[in-house]
Amino acid sequence: MKKLVVIIIAGLLFVACQNKDESKPQYQFPSGGGPAGGVTQPAPLQGQEEMKLLKEAVSKDPKNAEAWIRLGNISMDTRQFPDAIEAYTKALKLDPKNVDVRVDLGTCYRNSGKPDVAAREYRKALDLNPNHLNAHKNLGVVLAYDLKDKAQAIREFEKALELAPNAPDAPQLRQEIQNLKASK
Repeated sequence: MKKLVVIIIAGLLFVACQNKDESKPQYQFPSGGGPAGGVTQPAPLQGQEEMKLLKEAVSKDPKNAEAWIRLGNISMDTRQFPDAIEAYTKALKLDPKNVDVRVDLGTCYRNSGKPDVAAREYRKALDLNPNHLNAHKNLGVVLAYDLKDKAQAIREFEKALELAPNAPDAPQLRQEIQNLKASK
């Protein structure tokens, strides 16, 4: 039975890791002036089953960083931000240099109404990897729209453009920079 559970979890983690970048955008510009937020959405049936298996896995092996990360990803995707924060925090205790998890943790804090903590997590991610594109973008969003530090937000967006001048969202970043400069 244990082998079956391990095989199922390994398969789920493999598929989840392959789809992670496609399934969840790292940042979004706010629309309407308030921070991103919303109603918690229940996980689809498949996600609920995966969540149950992952909770079972981490209860049996609390040092399974990949299971904690996947549990955080599902919680984040279903807007269960307190659960995602808990899972990502446990994953970071096991793997403190995981920049992507740190960025996701920051996003969960922002969506939980804690932009100052989010900014701190994005900065920690940038300390580990100064060229992490989504950390710069996310920090720029928090600085611009939550913490009202337009000058620093512009610097973060400009750094993102420097790193990826031809990214699909580069025109949107350029427009945001122009909007921020015009509203000073």
